[in-house]
Amino acid sequence: MSIPRFHGHPWRVLTILALINFVNYVDREIIYALVPLIQAEFALTYTQVGLLGTVFSIFHAAFTLPLGMLADRTSRKKVISYGVFFWSMMTFLSGLVATYRSLLGVRALVGVGEAAYSPAAAAIITGSFARRLRARVQGMFDLGMFVGGAAGLALGGLLGGWVGWRPAFFIVGVPGLILALSVLRLPEPPVKHDHKNPVPLTRLLRVPAYRMVLVAGGFITFAGWAYIFWGTTFVHEYKGFDLGEAGVILGLTLVVAGALGISTGAALADRLARRFPWGRVVVIFLGFLISAPILYGAFHAQSKGVFLVLFFCGSFFMTWYHGPLTATLHDLTPPHAHATAVGLYYFFVNLSATPWAPLVVGKVADHYDLHTGLHVALAAQVIGALGFLLVIYFIRRDGLRHPALAEFQAMEAPSPGESQPGISRLDASRER
Repeated sequence: MSIPRFHGHPWRVLTILALINFVNYVDREIIYALVPLIQAEFALTYTQVGLLGTVFSIFHAAFTLPLGMLADRTSRKKVISYGVFFWSMMTFLSGLVATYRSLLGVRALVGVGEAAYSPAAAAIITGSFARRLRARVQGMFDLGMFVGGAAGLALGGLLGGWVGWRPAFFIVGVPGLILALSVLRLPEPPVKHDHKNPVPLTRLLRVPAYRMVLVAGGFITFAGWAYIFWGTTFVHEYKGFDLGEAGVILGLTLVVAGALGISTGAALADRLARRFPWGRVVVIFLGFLISAPILYGAFHAQSKGVFLVLFFCGSFFMTWYHGPLTATLHDLTPPHAHATAVGLYYFFVNLSATPWAPLVVGKVADHYDLHTGLHVALAAQVIGALGFLLVIYFIRRDGLRHPALAEFQAMEAPSPGESQPGISRLDASRER
């Protein structure tokens, strides 16, 4: 496939932003591997340990939307640069805290800084590439997240055992401080920033397909976060892995299956989007629906080998949604509202699903067992998949450009030789 040369050296933009996304998730998840050391030093209960994750999630969710809106109204790359610098500095300061309360406050501020990143970065990437590549480049961006999360857990274990938990925060905090400066040198794709006529949130929420993406995304986030939180405990208690094996094997399996799944889902989504307006959404729907029975089989597998094969396959299909999801949010909204659209999505799912998934599954496990608790997550995954089926219905009915946003839609010139089959019936004649 030949890639045209787009304004602003887009591949350099994508490479740097994906690298920052890697650092983003290293800084976010390293603390999970350092928990035993932190817990021992401050004599923390499990509830206090859990609160470190809760405050991060709440502050991250609360600031994602306003910072996404700020990015759409000002300079996206400046919002990114300041956010990266801020969260990296807070990560560094995490190693200097003297009390548990100080660590709690610093982790909350890490969440604030990281909230500035994903909506603005995803909007810059979409604006830098042609529509036909939208899911693929977003998938490449999300690879940084996926690999960074696994690397954060691995680095936490290695650095914590080698130099202790405080120096571990110093080491992972430094790269972000350097990368924050590199963002300012990136070209920002031209976007029509209409400061006098920004897209109100109420208008976004009048689009049925967008609303259903929020709802369906809440269910799949619930399922995914439950698997991440309880996965190591489950394979340790039910599949005979020791804790060391569980972390390494599950991490490697997720990285390989996730990288293949993200790449496959993104490429398939962009191919189908060239034929159908809802092509990207059907990939999300199929990925979650196919993976559910495979993961069910993995949970009930009687041997380690069968479990790992089924878990690999289930993870492969489940990760299809990376890339197509962000691309769909951008397909449904005007270019100067792309960061806002993603910010509102993360605001919704991080408040409605992320804080509650471990708690709900844990309570079910207390009353029954962890098998049953993970069945709740599987049920949420299937409900989320069916929600994306409704997204397809709404796009087929209204098109990608809903009338509620008609007055805000900016003209997007197609790349040379490129058609735009994803445009709604209302706007197709204007955007040919």
